[in-house]
Amino acid sequence: MNGTDSNVKGSRVKDMTMGSPVRLMVSFAIPLLLGNLFQQFYNLFDAAIVGRVLGPNALAGVGASSSVQFLVIGFCLGVCSGFAIPVAQRFGARDYSQMRRFVYNSLFLVLVISLVLTVTTAALTPRILHLLHTPEDIFSDAYDYLFVLFLGIPFTMLYNSLSGILRAVGDSRTPFIFLVISTILNIVLDTLFILVFRMGVMGASIATVISQAVSGILCAIVIYRKFNILRLKREDRVIGRPYLVKLIAMGVPMGLQFSITAIGSMVMQSANNSLGSVYVSGFTAGMKIKQFAMCPFDAMANAVATFAGQNYGAGKVSRIKQGIKEGLLISIVYGILIGLVLIFFGRTMSMLFISPSQTQILDASALYLKRMGTCYWILAILNITRMSCQGLGFSGRTIFSGTSEMIARIFVSFAFVPVFGYDAITWADQVAWSAGVLYIAPTCYYCVKKIEKRLGKTNA
Repeated sequence: MNGTDSNVKGSRVKDMTMGSPVRLMVSFAIPLLLGNLFQQFYNLFDAAIVGRVLGPNALAGVGASSSVQFLVIGFCLGVCSGFAIPVAQRFGARDYSQMRRFVYNSLFLVLVISLVLTVTTAALTPRILHLLHTPEDIFSDAYDYLFVLFLGIPFTMLYNSLSGILRAVGDSRTPFIFLVISTILNIVLDTLFILVFRMGVMGASIATVISQAVSGILCAIVIYRKFNILRLKREDRVIGRPYLVKLIAMGVPMGLQFSITAIGSMVMQSANNSLGSVYVSGFTAGMKIKQFAMCPFDAMANAVATFAGQNYGAGKVSRIKQGIKEGLLISIVYGILIGLVLIFFGRTMSMLFISPSQTQILDASALYLKRMGTCYWILAILNITRMSCQGLGFSGRTIFSGTSEMIARIFVSFAFVPVFGYDAITWADQVAWSAGVLYIAPTCYYCVKKIEKRLGKTNA
């Protein structure tokens, strides 16, 4: 163990094993939240410029593949988050040498996985869109947008792996700074490619890929120059089976959990696509607002996961319990408040993307948001408990949470959409969240108890 590593002094890392849990988590979550908001602001701008400039069919083309984007990109994000767990645990234990070896091996796996995914998904893009029953009038736009995003997978994984490593050692500010830079660049390129060069929806996806590449490269430069604790030494650059096995055991289940959840979303997307482009556009607008409203959930859940991971490494079980409870309380309160906003102002917010004259599309979006708002607090419980399990190293168990969500969405899509149409679509997410919580909430309790027994103590 290298508990006295001098490289820690004067660095930007944050030890979350001491001090007020709620204060540490909130201060850690704020840059994450701001970064997520900037990212979603870009997504809103992207949807707005596509919908307003290129028209509702172009917006539907972008939205028609949103579930498969979540399937693939979600897998990438999950894998990168999982790879950061051993880093956080070794940092909490102050075992910096082992931590750096996990960093090196994780970057090797990121390279391999990103190349395999890029080649496979780019080749299968047309087949994927046909499986989703993408309407012919929006197929071309959907293909152009999705194909370019798949080509950018290596850059997506580069940024997310490096930002995950930084967060694992308690620094959420640096990834936020680069996300802001990326978002501003994305908006500038969006405007240039769509309005000036007339590149259509492909211009939007090219702008996204370029921005991801820039943010990833900037992360790598700053880690090398400013974060001595993460600077790899010669003895750290060893590809070792124990490291690879543990990283895969952490990362792949998290990636699969995202992907399994996305399979249910793909089935629901396919069912919604079959209802016509009006409902595709309305659903797309609603999804953009939903993703924006989810940002605080994601930020707090990641904060709780990092907090739990570091304190597990330090053997402080009581702090883990306190952190999870406080994270849950904050997230549930937010879920209730934002739910009310979606219920009463969903239609108004939908006008960011949809012209007021498109009343049918606005009605579809507003209905989706209103019904989702009634149950948004359930998503708070799902996110916090699931990420807590992952932060403690029980990534494999979270797969069943994603499986529960998948089964619920598929059931609604096959059993109720043919009968009730879009009405069933507007309730599918809520049913899925509830199914996921019924599994993951007691599982989280079990995981904490297991950690408590493993460490053989109840107090920090």
